[in-house]
Formats: sequence, C-alpha cells, structure tokens
Amino acid sequence: MKGWQQYWRQFSLFALLALVLTGCGKDELSALKPSGPVAAMQFDLMKLSSAIMIGVFIVVMAIFTYVLIRYRKRPGQQGIPKQVEGNHALEILWTVIPFLLLIIMAIPTVTTGFALHKEYPKEEAVQVKVTAHQFWWEFEYPDLGVASAQDLVLPVGKKVQFVLSASDVKHAFWIPALGGKIDTNPGQENKMWLQADKAGIYYGKCAELCGASHALMDFKVEVKEQADFDTWVANMKGVQAKEPVTATSPLAAEGQQIFDKSCLGCHAVAGKGGKMGPNLTNFADRERVAGIKAHTPENIAEWLKDPQKIKPGNKMPNLNLDDNQVKALVEYMETLSVSEKK
Repeated sequence: MKGWQQYWRQFSLFALLALVLTGCGKDELSALKPSGPVAAMQFDLMKLSSAIMIGVFIVVMAIFTYVLIRYRKRPGQQGIPKQVEGNHALEILWTVIPFLLLIIMAIPTVTTGFALHKEYPKEEAVQVKVTAHQFWWEFEYPDLGVASAQDLVLPVGKKVQFVLSASDVKHAFWIPALGGKIDTNPGQENKMWLQADKAGIYYGKCAELCGASHALMDFKVEVKEQADFDTWVANMKGVQAKEPVTATSPLAAEGQQIFDKSCLGCHAVAGKGGKMGPNLTNFADRERVAGIKAHTPENIAEWLKDPQKIKPGNKMPNLNLDDNQVKALVEYMETLSVSEKK
C-alpha cells in the first residue's frame, strides 16, 4: 500500500507540473494564438476536431458508465445477463453517426486545404525565397532585389508567397503564430503563403530534426507597417548597391581588413561576398547573434572565437583569432547597419 501511495503522489506532482508548464512560453511562438488568416484557419480546424473528439469521448464514457452500473452483477444473480444481438436500430445509429462526424470534419478540412495551397503571383503577394542551411535561414526577395538572413521582414496585412528549399539536409520552416510548418528539401521547392495581421515581432523555428544544432535553428520575423517595410527595402537596396562602407575608426578599419580577408568569401556585405554563410549587410540591426543569443559585443566575440561551442555542427570554421583580432572584428561588424537610427 505504501508503494502505491508513493507512486500516486509522484504521478500527481508530475501532472500538476505539466499543467503549470502549459502556461509557459511566448505568445508570438504559439499556434494557439493565431495572428494571421492561415493560422486562424488551421486553429479553427483544431478546435473543430477537438470538439468532435471530446464529444465522442463524453458520449462513449457516459454509455460505458451507464452499462457498467445498469448491468452490473447483483448479489444472488446466477448466470450471465440476457444478451442483446442483432439490434438493427443500434447498428444503423453507430454507423451513421461516425459517418456524419467524418463529413462534418472533411468538408472544412478539404476547403481549407485548397485555400492554403493556393499560389499567389507577385501582383498579389510579396515573393520570398527561403533557403534552409545548417543551421541558419536565408531570405531573398527576388522582385525587390534584396536579401537577408536570420531576420525575416514582412509587411503587415499583405500576403507573402514563400518558395522554400534547403541547401544541405531536410529542414522545416515554421512560424507558429502565422501558420503551420512546411518541409524544405534539397533539390525540391515547396510553396506556401502566410499573412500577418498585426505588426510586431514573431519567431520561427526549424521543425524537422536536421542535425546537432536543430534546436538552435531559430529566426526572427519582424512585421512592419507598409511604409516602414518600404523604407527597409529602400535602405537595403541602397546599401547593397554600394561598395561596403569604409570603417571610420582605426579599430574598425583593422576589423574590416580581417573581415575582407577571412570572412567576405562566405558572407555577403552590401552586395559583395559569398553566399555560403548568412548575409551580414544588416548585421548590426539584428537582435540576436547566431539566431539565438542576445546581440552584445561579448556574444559576438564568443561566437567568433568558437562557433562550434555555440552551434555544434555548423559549417563556420574556427578562424583561430586572437583577442585583439576578435575585438577589431566586433568593432567593424557593429557598423554593418541599414537602420537610420545607426
């Protein structure tokens, strides 16, 4: 008895803990608080299916409880209760009801599926090409002539048509508050559309196990008013059309020399450089380093010294920089901005 009571106390404790933890998390990272039409349609399907399943469960448990009590064996009763077989009314009832429930679920599911798979041309939606890498995200706006990484910027209240693929292994693109996930596969393009109805900050994740740092493959989604979005595009285009700005301070100039020699082959800045690593044109405007750590000089330095420590398995090599080189490189990278506030 003591062992059973101890087990029950442990079970109750974990059940209470699980209930409390369900209230944790960010609103911007929850599929249960939709902020766009795609997420709202999917949430409606979740509520419909949950209501049907809960209703079926309640009815089944009520019948089970009634039968358990009504036909229980009573004192002095001999033999087994009378068996009821071949009741055509009951057989029709429990065949028709599930069929009707499936129809109720199927109609909105099919219509929603067609609505979510519709493709919108550039006249009706902002076109964004998404490429997933281990373990970062690349965003290109082909019709606008700009590109970014880790920070996805969108206009509020406007449809965005995504074309998604991966450069290495299978990933999955997911912005919970705006819509469900979709796979990004090497050599294959998938398409989806999303829309954000409220300006603000949202967060996205990789939803497919893709390697050692899968859990760290996050990105930020910044939804702006149309005027602010147009300003961001103009600033990005203006910077990318020019040569990289020459650093002003001696320390930043030293960092620029290090960057041009060791980093520019993989990272693009102002339209110059490679695409093996994230585009750093607006690096200083980002709130996170490597997509996961707060944007501070200390975290930038930590990343530059040992990228594998922050994101195991990522493709950035250790450049074996000394403290002075790291300090100079941080100083230069903090000048990479397109924001008018900088």
